[in-house]
Amino acid sequence: MRLLNVALATTALLAAAFVVPSFAQDKGTIGIAMPTKSSARWISDGNSMVEQFQAAGYGTDLQYAEDDIPNQLAQIENMITKGVDVLVIAAIDGTTLSNALENAAAAGIKVIAYDRLIRDSGNVDYYATFDNFKVGVQQAGSLMKGLEERFPDEASWNVELFGGSPDDNNAYFFYNGAMSVLEPMIDSGKVTIVSGQMGMDRVGTLRWDGAVAQARMDNLLSAHYTDKQVHGVLSPYDGLSIGILSSLKGVGYGSGDMKMPIVSGQDAEVPSVKSILAGEQYSTVFKDTRELARVTVGMVDAVLGGGEPEINDTETYDNGVKVIPSYLLEPVSVDATNWEEILVGSGYYTKEQVQ
Repeated sequence: MRLLNVALATTALLAAAFVVPSFAQDKGTIGIAMPTKSSARWISDGNSMVEQFQAAGYGTDLQYAEDDIPNQLAQIENMITKGVDVLVIAAIDGTTLSNALENAAAAGIKVIAYDRLIRDSGNVDYYATFDNFKVGVQQAGSLMKGLEERFPDEASWNVELFGGSPDDNNAYFFYNGAMSVLEPMIDSGKVTIVSGQMGMDRVGTLRWDGAVAQARMDNLLSAHYTDKQVHGVLSPYDGLSIGILSSLKGVGYGSGDMKMPIVSGQDAEVPSVKSILAGEQYSTVFKDTRELARVTVGMVDAVLGGGEPEINDTETYDNGVKVIPSYLLEPVSVDATNWEEILVGSGYYTKEQVQ
């Protein structure tokens, strides 16, 4: 009897291995091109989209390019060849996809830019993202709030600026949003950029690489802060923030009488949330990837159903060829005062994950 049960179980497993769930193919297949698995944020995006697209009746082809541009191009071309119905693309470099998107258009495949604008192509149909200028405003706002709390008696705060990857259109929105808050403070003398390094051409961090940010922070400290104290660092992404904090801790900040500078961030990645709870990173900006996936699924449903997707912005995102109809979601600033309400209360994380 035991042998019979084993045989039956084995047969069932083999049968299951060859069964393709019919619900996953009812409405077509969506090609999803993500930049990298090196960021927990993009893993979450990919998982959210696969889950929600499949629940809505679509098959999915999810590919990660590990920040290799030719790899992403090859993946997208392969999806086109296989005949996906819609492409959802979070581009590594938003300026390199024009030829691939011409092929997609020729094949009748609609294209949705996902969180990163695809530039220099007329073959981008829609854009799903967050209000990226507002992300920068929130980062600089939390930086100023932290400086007032931790260094209330300073006549001028010594601050350094970090930008995102220059090939990511969002990086400019983050930077410009932040500078809309910081420039009046710099002009008044309340904030001093001790290194003098300003502008994305000087503060950008290629590929959002935390090691590059750490090395630059090392250089800033040795060149400009041997006799001064850093009070704050504008960081546009948690992966950079961790590298910046490592550099600061390496020269004694956060120990003895050297207070940790105020360091911002973005994406509410688990290591950075833990860092906030430990009193190191000051804040991050939470972007709920589940909501971005929901908006993207809605766009695809509308496009394939012959309708018009819900759009709330038709002015902001000019990709160099045309203004891309967009849906902008609201980012949320998170620090030690509201992390539990925002991150745990929404079900994005459990308390155990971040404590």
